Amino acid sequence: MASFEPTVIRTPRTGAVLATNKLIRNTYTLLAMTLAFSALTAGIAMMINMPPLHWLLTIGGYFGLLFLTAKTANSAMGLVSVFALTGFMGLTLGPILNFYVHAFSNGPQLVMMAFGGTAAIFLGLSGYALTTRRDFSFLGGFLMVGILVAFLAGIAALVFSIPALSLAVSAMFILLMSGFILFQTSQLVHEPNTNYILATVSLYVSIYNLFTSLLYLFGIFGGDD
Repeated sequence: MASFEPTVIRTPRTGAVLATNKLIRNTYTLLAMTLAFSALTAGIAMMINMPPLHWLLTIGGYFGLLFLTAKTANSAMGLVSVFALTGFMGLTLGPILNFYVHAFSNGPQLVMMAFGGTAAIFLGLSGYALTTRRDFSFLGGFLMVGILVAFLAGIAALVFSIPALSLAVSAMFILLMSGFILFQTSQLVHEPNTNYILATVSLYVSIYNLFTSLLYLFGIFGGDD
């Protein structure tokens, strides 16, 4: 008796959907791996009580590794670069976490609150962009200008020790990183040719800045000496 198998007709739209699904899967898989590796390096930095890096070294290391990742994103070396970048960022996070854990009697609670808030914002915004499939590409220009302004303001607050400006910068980064999560997730949905390594870096940096900004605000308003 002859058997009949259904024939799958692959249309250009079907191919685009498959490419988009593969891009999303690769990006979020790599993002989960880099976050885990970053948590590992942050834990190591905490265990050895690593002192904070000078802000110039932190910025230089970040932009240097970011440039290397961008240059190698289309090769296997890009995977090495992205883990080097996120591992370095984890090392810079370790001393920050140690400070909050030891400077405040409720330090561990502040860290967990920042972690929970970051997870809720990221999952909520990413889920919204993925399920509604709205195009947030219009946010691109505004976000780039906003991030540049916030970055320069953050350096000014650090150099001139202006607490009020630091507070404003943290609030700005929370809004900007939330917008960037929407923007980058929208790119995954609407631009199947997006490089998943660069997309991972964009989402990772958004999560990192979102977490540190929330932690700073929680420390200001909810920290117990």
